[in-house]
Amino acid sequence: MTPHENHHDIRIGTLVGGGKNTGEYIRQILPHGFESLSLTFWQTLGDTDLKQLARNVKEAIGNRDVVISSLGIFGNPLENDEKDKESRKGWTALINHAHLFGTDVVAGFTGRIRGKPIQDSIPRFKQVFGELARRAADKGVRLAFENCSMGGTWASGDWNIAHNPDAWQLMFDAVPAANVGLEWEPCHQMVALIDPMPQLRQWASRIFHVHGKDATILRDVVQKHGVYGKDPFAFHRTPGFGDSNWTDIISDLRRAGFKGSIDIEGWHDPVYRDDLEMTGQVHALNYLKQCRGGVFVPNPQA
Repeated sequence: MTPHENHHDIRIGTLVGGGKNTGEYIRQILPHGFESLSLTFWQTLGDTDLKQLARNVKEAIGNRDVVISSLGIFGNPLENDEKDKESRKGWTALINHAHLFGTDVVAGFTGRIRGKPIQDSIPRFKQVFGELARRAADKGVRLAFENCSMGGTWASGDWNIAHNPDAWQLMFDAVPAANVGLEWEPCHQMVALIDPMPQLRQWASRIFHVHGKDATILRDVVQKHGVYGKDPFAFHRTPGFGDSNWTDIISDLRRAGFKGSIDIEGWHDPVYRDDLEMTGQVHALNYLKQCRGGVFVPNPQA
């Protein structure tokens, strides 16, 4: 079997919330053709039994050729409120249990020191994720930080410092570990009016997981009202409905040697939502498969 057999060097999947109903949700969506699943938690793991969840997920997948691409927890592990402490514990637990899900990627927000400039979070980032990176390396796990600003800026914010390439450089200098990288998506860069393609080419070696989310930029609104006016200038979109060229994205990922998953992050599109949520996600699934090259065709034997 070649590395590109069925295009599974880069799988196309979706995000799934981790919890008691995860198995049943997976059973309902897999017939649509998703090839990978990213299991996610908001802020804390709650009362989730990760061993039981792993069993439920494996039973739901059955004998299908579907993988768990990553585990994710999205909170603020750098601060010390109760949920922040639980988020930090969640990172540790996911690293310790990643092997039960067959994945080597644990992802999420870096966190940040609330209300302070990004550089003020770096010492705490080094303390927390230096230790977590060592634990992860011992278990063959990579850590990937999503590039979402969560409304923050360089000067201030509540959740995440990993939304700007200058911050990435500070982070990787502070924790110079080969298993520390990015969970990247073009959407978050586009809504900051950053061209994602040169950035992708520059940082591709640090990208461990990709969120399938796009954006539409209303250039006329930017030109007339700027980015601080009353009219929104950008919308998060499901892939296939936004401005990104995903054929170029996948091509550049492949040229850089990326092997992993693009998992669709739904629940953001202003049109394909509510009753149209899964319609939009399945459209994105099929669209991304076409951008990947369509049906895999083996070369003739000489």
